[in-house]
Amino acid sequence: MITVNLYYKGTNGSARAFVDEMESSGIADAIRAEKGNMRYEYFQPLGDPETVLLIDSWSDQAAIDAHHASPMMGQLAKLRDKYDLHMSVERYISDEYKADEKYLRK
Repeated sequence: MITVNLYYKGTNGSARAFVDEMESSGIADAIRAEKGNMRYEYFQPLGDPETVLLIDSWSDQAAIDAHHASPMMGQLAKLRDKYDLHMSVERYISDEYKADEKYLRK
């Protein structure tokens, strides 16, 4: 699994307004329904109301490439421009390391 953390940074509540429109327009649900999408969730850091974090996980690189080639990317780009958002990204590849599970309370 490949997980991409996207940080959307705006001003005057624009990042949150972007998320609200992504959800209300159905774009977020359409992305969640794409083949290979395993997670598409927004979060807001407690100490930074002008940033929204998207955790976006995919089964493999081919699924990400198909998503990037989809018409939804154009819709997404228009919304990012509409809300004048700036982005940063982190990318992670999951492994099967299980030793940390002993520290998790389930």
